[in-house]
Amino acid sequence: MTHRVLGIDPGLAGTGWGVVDSDGTRHKHVDHGTVKTGPKEAPELRLLALHRELTELIRAFKPEGLGIETLFFTKNISSALPVAQARGVALLSAAEQGLTVMEFSPMTIKQSVVGTGGADKAQIQEMVRLLLGLNEKPKPDHAADALAAAITFIHHGSLWSTVSVVS
Repeated sequence: MTHRVLGIDPGLAGTGWGVVDSDGTRHKHVDHGTVKTGPKEAPELRLLALHRELTELIRAFKPEGLGIETLFFTKNISSALPVAQARGVALLSAAEQGLTVMEFSPMTIKQSVVGTGGADKAQIQEMVRLLLGLNEKPKPDHAADALAAAITFIHHGSLWSTVSVVS
């Protein structure tokens, strides 16, 4: 049985997304990219555009689940707010389409994909490349992080029982 997962790396300026198919052992890259919004647009219009794009991606790729990074910020809460808003839109889009959602801390994603919670962006990109059999590291960074979130969802395989099967 093959399952399809959409990974999301939320951001208001750019939300990374990645789609991965897996039978639980082998992972296959389907597609990835970034939804970008214009910095001069009103925030509510940017969120609306993000919602529309994510909903369209979900309808087009028909994933069963969505893996998304939890909100993490260290010092600057003002930069975390747009990310939180983008996360909310991604969660709303997934809920509207009936997806199973799993949220993972940045450390959990790094441990799942690289094997250590202290991995850097380059290590994550390289391991995503290897795990998905890609010729090049996935770019941009947000899309690579989204693919890593999808892989992390897959690695938590005991949860497949809550996800319907793709025919």
